[in-house]
Amino acid sequence: MTRLGVAVNPTSGRGRGAAHGAVVERALTAAGADVVHLVGSDAVDLAARVAAALPTLDALVVVGGDGMVHLGANAVAGTTTPLGIVAAGTGNDTAIGLGLPVHAPDDAARVVLAALDAGAYRDIDAARVTGAGSGTNGSGGADDVRWFAGVLGLGFDAVVNERANRMRWPKGRRRYDVAIALELPVFRPREYTLRLDGADHDTRAMLVAVANGRSYGGGMNVCPDALFDDGLLDVLVVEPVSRLEFVRIFPKVFSGTHVTHPKVRIERAARVEIAAAGIVGYGDGERMQPLPVTVECVPSALRLLAPAPPG
Repeated sequence: MTRLGVAVNPTSGRGRGAAHGAVVERALTAAGADVVHLVGSDAVDLAARVAAALPTLDALVVVGGDGMVHLGANAVAGTTTPLGIVAAGTGNDTAIGLGLPVHAPDDAARVVLAALDAGAYRDIDAARVTGAGSGTNGSGGADDVRWFAGVLGLGFDAVVNERANRMRWPKGRRRYDVAIALELPVFRPREYTLRLDGADHDTRAMLVAVANGRSYGGGMNVCPDALFDDGLLDVLVVEPVSRLEFVRIFPKVFSGTHVTHPKVRIERAARVEIAAAGIVGYGDGERMQPLPVTVECVPSALRLLAPAPPG
């Protein structure tokens, strides 16, 4: 009997996660799977529960938004344990980029079961983030290694996230909007030490993002040509512009047309070393390490319960 862990964020999508998780668990159980329900008091607790259960599982299924994909990627990246994604969040950028069902738990369950029945998976790249120092991480311990599936924000977006996380009001998406309004008048471009595949690209910038997928933040197509399986990371750099010009550029990120601006450029590399003062990276919307960090694209590091892409 196939033993599946189903990790659920019940608060995803304003409570949609709990309902989606129940639908998926019923469908998997009805198909004959041994389902292990995994839920925690918070993200840290849930990650610990997933890690404890993982050696007994044939596959892990996460139910929620990009934060749950992030949790799943950090649990199974670099292993042969496949990951199923049931998109139930407000953004779902990774699921959308992969062509997976969104807010459709029955369809998502069918995708998971079809992959398991056929024994056919989709392998995609994942981005491995390590702290400064020699070896695989900054302190010599595995705790410094983190993964992300989609996008790592390292500029204005990350600073806004830090401010939003310190705020207690308002709740939900409005808190992020208020954080933008508060940060924009005081934000200053940062000096970045940037090395791409060993070549120096030091720059002064307002926004830097390292992308494995195209979008983050609920449809912001920061790197519209990024691919999950090309062995490369797309690196977005927005050079200093006036606040007014930045406000004009920013909305264009949803259509991906920001890349035509002369102060916006995208580079590609398999290994990105980056440092800047006062920046904490946010991968898949989740708080990660403060800079400096090294980001490496690891080909086929993440095995998905998903069909192969068209063509």
